[in-house]
Amino acid sequence: MASLSSAQYRSYSSNSFRQSSSNGQRHNHRLLSFCSPIPRRSPPVVLCLQQSQGNSRPNVVLMQDGAVATPVNLAQKKEETVKKLEDGLLSSSGISTEELKEAAGFDVNENESSVSITVVGASGDLAKKKIFPALFALYYEGCLPKHFTVFGYARSKMTDAELRNMVSKTLTCRIDQRENCGEKIDQFLKRCFYHSGQYDSQEHFAALDKKLKEHEGGRESNRLFYLSIPPNIFIDAVKCASSSASAASGWTRVIVEKPFGRDSESSAALTKALKQYLTEDQIFRIDHYLGKELVENLSVLRFSNLIFEPLWSRQYIRNVQLIFSEDFGTEGRGGYFDNYGIIRDIMQNHLLQILALFAMETPVSLDAEDIRNEKVKVLRSMRTLRLEDVVIGQYKSHTRGGVTHPGYTDDKTVPKDSVTPTFAAAALFIDNPRWDGVPFLMKAGKALHSKGAEIRVQFRHVPGNLYNRNIGTDLDQATNELVIRVQPDEAIYLKINNKVPGLGMRLDRSNLNLLYSTRYSKEIPDAYERLLLDAIEGERRLFIRSDELDAAWSLFTPVLKELEEKRTIPEYYPYGSRGPVGAHYLAARYKVRWGDLGIEQ
Repeated sequence: MASLSSAQYRSYSSNSFRQSSSNGQRHNHRLLSFCSPIPRRSPPVVLCLQQSQGNSRPNVVLMQDGAVATPVNLAQKKEETVKKLEDGLLSSSGISTEELKEAAGFDVNENESSVSITVVGASGDLAKKKIFPALFALYYEGCLPKHFTVFGYARSKMTDAELRNMVSKTLTCRIDQRENCGEKIDQFLKRCFYHSGQYDSQEHFAALDKKLKEHEGGRESNRLFYLSIPPNIFIDAVKCASSSASAASGWTRVIVEKPFGRDSESSAALTKALKQYLTEDQIFRIDHYLGKELVENLSVLRFSNLIFEPLWSRQYIRNVQLIFSEDFGTEGRGGYFDNYGIIRDIMQNHLLQILALFAMETPVSLDAEDIRNEKVKVLRSMRTLRLEDVVIGQYKSHTRGGVTHPGYTDDKTVPKDSVTPTFAAAALFIDNPRWDGVPFLMKAGKALHSKGAEIRVQFRHVPGNLYNRNIGTDLDQATNELVIRVQPDEAIYLKINNKVPGLGMRLDRSNLNLLYSTRYSKEIPDAYERLLLDAIEGERRLFIRSDELDAAWSLFTPVLKELEEKRTIPEYYPYGSRGPVGAHYLAARYKVRWGDLGIEQ
């Protein structure tokens, strides 16, 4: 019989769920009971490990002639036993794998893992629109383990059936995978349950724990809690979940949604409070922009293509632009938004995280800690943002096409005298050898002319400017530009200069274009799918570490405090416009023109 792999003796449902805790090890000090001859030339000796029910000679191995071998604690030496089996100790016995497991006293369910996913705040919009659909997509793709359960937890009174009905309205199958869609939805909904409780009640979380154990069925339990709740109740929920509903034997992880505080001080206080009940490895601070396909492709584009890596520095890059725009206003979220503003909501997290990924040095490996170490180095090398390098704006009412769009302060949930910015532009700098002097321009706003998110890399002009001198075409206005469109219509394209066909010498600007919808027929997964799967598998690469968060807040906190203390009046811009004029003056100060102003081909 071929040598046996140790995987044959384990009942893990997935390679991703082998991070078990020592708390769950069983200590039944029993003897294994199977017999197998050890191949010898003469005579054959049979090793018999016999079940002993008494205590007179516990944990002994009896040889065929009755001799007693060295005492062994077999419960603690199970791995050594498996290794011996793997090395072919019983290769001539003819015993099947299943018989060996049973004979060795292995409980078939002992090492099986279960994963329980609890969505805390299950009745909210984020849970309904993003989290449950993402979990279903993972189930449809076969990415969830064999034994998994989804629980919704919220203060709202609801039955299992009512939760399933609510969730079913938001579930869809992939465009390219419609087969058995209805059947898959039904199967997924059968795994969904609901428990009503207060977020600060240990008693209610203990009742949840009891239900989770019923569904785990004695298997090794792994538990993921997704906090889809306001930040002011994070700590209460974490405290109760940690003390009353943690996994007894496997891992416990908690996904925390932004905002992670309002400034350096509140963020540090939040981190300190979370670490009273969780370790850093248990905390998964989610920024869904890091899960977007084009953001994840950023490092692949740079580090696996020789044509880009040598150009990725101050020597060839003139400026980098990170642009985020929405074509709608707060639309009922004004009360929440007014407490944070566009800088905290978008720039300090989404755009700054993309900047760190873009600008980091080559990591030692693709390990999560190696990547996050490089991101932290970038953030710590950046200059603290100054007020003179920031422009803020707020959209006002505007009539367009016979339709009147309300201004920000027309929202009933927003104070009439609010000066909270709905638009901001900023110039940031990285003081290291690679990026010294290169402006990184950020721009983010609501109620603008278009919706999108993109990274624009504008390269320097060609030295010598041959065609400007001989033909009159000014290539300073037509330098190469790499555009990574994160959303919508994901694409990567490079703007180049080329000759227009014909007898004359006329130059044109064209795009070398990779449009994802044309190149790839497969539907691009939602960012939450990737991030939820990473959290389940313990992959932390796309989640934010505490020191990373501290470094990010240290850049923005001084300017945020100055804006609020001075009650700086934002520049007003019409709903549906390109934003305040001040953003263009800011870019011009650094000899930059915003790349999204031109008409794309």
